[in-house]
Amino acid sequence: MTDLIHAAQTDSPYSGTLQINVTSSVGFVPVTGARVTISSSDTPGTAIEELTTDESGQTDTVTLPAPNPEYSQEPDQPRPYTDYNILVSAPGYETVSVVGSEILPNEESIQSVSMNPTEIAEDVSREVINIPDHTLYGDYPAKIPEEEIKTDPESGEIILSRVVIPEYIIVHDGNPDDSSAPNYYVRYRDYIKNVASSEIYATWPESTIYANILVIQSFTLNRVYTEWYRSKGYPFTITSSTAYDQKFIYGRNTYSNIDRLVDSVFANYLSRPGVRQPIFTSYCDGQRVTCQGLSQWGSKYLGDQGYSAIEIIRYYYGSDMFINTASAISGVPSSWPGYNLSVGSSGDKVRQIQEQLNRIARNYPAIPTVSADGIFGSRTAETVRAFQQIFNLPATGIVDYPTWYKISNVYVAVSRISEPG
Repeated sequence: MTDLIHAAQTDSPYSGTLQINVTSSVGFVPVTGARVTISSSDTPGTAIEELTTDESGQTDTVTLPAPNPEYSQEPDQPRPYTDYNILVSAPGYETVSVVGSEILPNEESIQSVSMNPTEIAEDVSREVINIPDHTLYGDYPAKIPEEEIKTDPESGEIILSRVVIPEYIIVHDGNPDDSSAPNYYVRYRDYIKNVASSEIYATWPESTIYANILVIQSFTLNRVYTEWYRSKGYPFTITSSTAYDQKFIYGRNTYSNIDRLVDSVFANYLSRPGVRQPIFTSYCDGQRVTCQGLSQWGSKYLGDQGYSAIEIIRYYYGSDMFINTASAISGVPSSWPGYNLSVGSSGDKVRQIQEQLNRIARNYPAIPTVSADGIFGSRTAETVRAFQQIFNLPATGIVDYPTWYKISNVYVAVSRISEPG
């Protein structure tokens, strides 16, 4: 049966798109001239596309066969995505093989690949990244129920004094007590994008995706705020186990609509009146597993009916749930000014953005440099537009909220001498 499904998907008239972004694991430097080969997971020895990365470490966007869009709109349908294998090689880097990158119909998929430099240019070692089935299609353990508000068992007090968006999440890739499982340092927004792409389908209504992202963020920030695992002696923030937390899949692809929504709302979480901590927002698929929180499939149907994100959230968690914003964002040189920067703007905030873009341009030469004079002219708009195109933001040339924090995030990444270890 599975072979028949795969054959039908290969011959499908439907398609999705894929772009591969390749960077070095050291210094967030784009890998130029990397050779990228794409093949079907069913016929891994036959290349469908052969691409080369440009000066920004990116390939052209390619169109690939995908299943019927209807498959992702109801449970118990054939697999709603087609998976592909991606092989990336470049002189001076360890070859990377990605097995099972998931292409959804009518959606833009982004496969990021981080390559480890080698001292021997012709090194034959290879990193293999296996992407398992999506949580809505594969078989994963159900979440163990927890209280939505956490207290310290001894004092009754929560741990941190305020909600902070962390720069990094340390993800334990297994059950909490599995000491053999690796820990991954993942930038917070990248973690949320990964989990959202693993837990829901990017083909669902935008209000549904938005609601699920808020639930995923609040769940995560509750773990951060209460130091849930660290207080128990573990050296990580959260796990990848669906029995304890939410699904993180190391090395998986994400989707451009999910990426953009996360960039727009990453500092938000869910609150109740009189409760300082982010609410621990349990959720489940609502079909194979039911729970006291949000139903993923149910939220999809509500989105189909025109419910807004906050209406979906209140349907499951009650009318007193509201969207809050974190008081601080870790790792950002200076906070969002509270208004868009565009042609005609001037001042220290403009100068800061100009200086950061100039530093980023040293790693990404497709971004034009600009005089850091604090005046937002047409040249600065051109520079911002080039940055937005590379980092999957709407290319408006305006520094809005998502663009501001993306510039800050990339600036920190390229200017840092070494990553946390």
